[in-house]
Amino acid sequence: DPYYRFNDVMYRWISLDNWTYSRTFKTPFDVRKWQKVNLVFEGVDTVAQILLNNVTLGRTDNMFNRYSFDITSVIQEVNFVEVRFLSAVSYAAEQSRCHKAHSIPPACPPPVQKGECHVNFIRKEQCSFSWDWGPSFPTQGIWKDVRIEAYNHYHLIYFSITPFFVKGSQQWYLEVESIFDVVSSKPIAGLVTVNIPKLQTQQIFSVKVQPGEGSIVLLVNINKSAPVEAWWPNGHGRQTGYNMTTTFMMEAGCQIEKFSKVYFRTVELVQEPIPGSPGLSFYFRINGLPIFIKGSNWIPADSFQDRVTYDTLRLLLKSAADANMNALRVWGGGVYEQDEFYDICDEIGIMIWQDFMFACALYPTNQNYLESVRAEVSHQVRRLKSHPSIILWSGNNENEAAIASNWFSIPYPDIGLYIKDYVTLYVKNIREIVLSEDKSRPFVASSPSNGLESVKEGWLSRDPYDTHYGDTHFYDYNSDCWNWTVYPKTRFASEYGYQSWPSFSTIEKVSSPEDWSYTSNFSLHRQHHEDGNIQMIQEIGRHFKLPQSPDPVKQFKDMIYLTQVMQAQCIKTETEFYRFSQSEIINGEGHTMGALYWQLNDIWQAPSWASLEYGGKWKLLHYFAQNFFAPLLPVAYEDKGMLHIYGVSDHHEDHKLTLRVVVHTWSSLEPVCTLAKEGVTVKAQSAVPIYKESISDLLERCRNCTRQSCVVTFCLVGEDELRSPMNHYFLSSLKDAVGLEKTQLSASVSQQDDVYIFVLQTTGIAPFVTLDVGSIKGRFSDNGFLMTEKKKMVVFYPWEPTSVEELESSLILTSLLDVV
Repeated sequence: DPYYRFNDVMYRWISLDNWTYSRTFKTPFDVRKWQKVNLVFEGVDTVAQILLNNVTLGRTDNMFNRYSFDITSVIQEVNFVEVRFLSAVSYAAEQSRCHKAHSIPPACPPPVQKGECHVNFIRKEQCSFSWDWGPSFPTQGIWKDVRIEAYNHYHLIYFSITPFFVKGSQQWYLEVESIFDVVSSKPIAGLVTVNIPKLQTQQIFSVKVQPGEGSIVLLVNINKSAPVEAWWPNGHGRQTGYNMTTTFMMEAGCQIEKFSKVYFRTVELVQEPIPGSPGLSFYFRINGLPIFIKGSNWIPADSFQDRVTYDTLRLLLKSAADANMNALRVWGGGVYEQDEFYDICDEIGIMIWQDFMFACALYPTNQNYLESVRAEVSHQVRRLKSHPSIILWSGNNENEAAIASNWFSIPYPDIGLYIKDYVTLYVKNIREIVLSEDKSRPFVASSPSNGLESVKEGWLSRDPYDTHYGDTHFYDYNSDCWNWTVYPKTRFASEYGYQSWPSFSTIEKVSSPEDWSYTSNFSLHRQHHEDGNIQMIQEIGRHFKLPQSPDPVKQFKDMIYLTQVMQAQCIKTETEFYRFSQSEIINGEGHTMGALYWQLNDIWQAPSWASLEYGGKWKLLHYFAQNFFAPLLPVAYEDKGMLHIYGVSDHHEDHKLTLRVVVHTWSSLEPVCTLAKEGVTVKAQSAVPIYKESISDLLERCRNCTRQSCVVTFCLVGEDELRSPMNHYFLSSLKDAVGLEKTQLSASVSQQDDVYIFVLQTTGIAPFVTLDVGSIKGRFSDNGFLMTEKKKMVVFYPWEPTSVEELESSLILTSLLDVV
């Protein structure tokens, strides 16, 4: 296994060699009967020479492009095909050497990443040369389908459908675009029929396609008397799609029938002045409704893309939806995802912020490079633009910030050159192509950026992290993450996060017993973020006692548990801050309308910012996300000695609810005092203050309470089983908690239909109660919770067959006081 222990370094030689893939094949049809025969590669990774029967067909240099070679005159009955790859590492180095103009930083990744250099000189998955959460595996090979196409007359290459809504006439129409390769020397005429039975819509068009690569665009008006159901993001409505058949009947007698799913939704990125605040808003309106974006950032699911199956994608994306997410950002240092990824997002309502594949670097703009990028962008936009899930194209990840903050120490007189390159690549090339290919969704040049303000400042703003405009990325490993005042009150938080370790069962698969300590060579080797392991210990030490067990393996497992508790609690605090900031402006800041934490998934088994481990197991953060992204949630924070509770709602209607606030001493399951505030109105799609009390009054009201001896829990309850998750607020660090004693925790397991019920019992209050069933695949309904009642029921949803016996023997129950 390349992921085992230190194999990423042991196998480095593979990426430094050149490899040739070859085979002999028989042609399964009579070659003479066809006017044109193509050899098509959907994806080649990356630099290769393609030969058929010893004739060079052409070369590839871009992993994200589709290559089609005319083999009409070369193909025989029996053929020998070769793909001769050049090492991506040596190609990138060579390109960098040949680049005679100004240098294009960064040359190499930081040593802690154990990666390869000059990745910005090759159009390949940028993180395959290493990243701060991933290994260096610069693969080479055929990573997508290869096929032979033979046709006479004409052939359909791209087919896309984009919906538009005309407000004036309240009418939906579709733009149906077909791009053909026409073999004949004169235009081909014919009829195209578009049929959407459910919407009583059928239209017939007479068309003519020109020789060569020609396109036809049809405007299909949807029957106004048929009610159109829109596509909504997860949690806001259904993801209705309609079956559509498009039939091409051309005079040459060859008929093509295309079956598609068509979805109706509109997207606007709203950037307009806000009363009482300098700057502009930055939020998404879907089908005319402002939507608070809740979710995370997606990285490649594996260093080896062929291991990423439909089931892998389905499991990870379903886990995002199950945690109440409605969006993911496909990050610009990975790959444009496979078709199935976007199909699943369409189906389950996950909106996609789609980056183009440029990240954390400056890039060359010589002619060859730009041509390759132009082909890549137009191919990807044509391939993907029919998906309703994609709501935004973004030019790159952090490259505006890299120049504005001068990450690469460029001498001041030279900055102009780099700004010019930046504008050439992202604005004059990428943006131009996106706007000509797709008028249905917004484009931003970078993330973070100041949106329209960046545009106004010549596409490069002075401070792309300005909270009054656009989106921000924010990381801070030195401050106390429980303190909400360190977080930016931004318009849109598109990246923020903290690291943790994956669970022991995940690490165990790729390590040996000598590795099982927090300071082992293995632990240092897997950490690709400078000082990451130390930062986690510091963050834990602020609020928890560090593990001191004499048994090194027990100490390692305790550390893993605490890193996950710490990560979950940190990101909970930060995300709740973003959610309660959505409806208010304070000192000119606020109206936060998006929270996408870094990051959703893992590329291998290592400490990282992810909430899903490699293999899909939920970390505690992911369980917390299910709560902090809940559609209805009370959120507490403290300011100048006052405890504030906000009611946050994504519902489309107002609710009259009861707020229940319960205070416990750490030493007893019996509450010291409870308060029910009735008739609390939580407004639709907003965050409103619903409760305020000074901490000293609260402690006095709940006799015998001090900050150290008591804890506050609260939830919202309404009619028709409407209720929020239970939330908590700690009045002090848990290392200072008074009266917290080790409790007896036990669980009984039973099966009910295709799920398993765990009934937990405790003899006292237990913080961060965690159920772990090792490598049995599945997830719990809740985990890492504060247990303030004698009994709690938790459901386990298995992802593969298991049994009560297996679950019982694998179960490990941990709470904070089990850490010694």
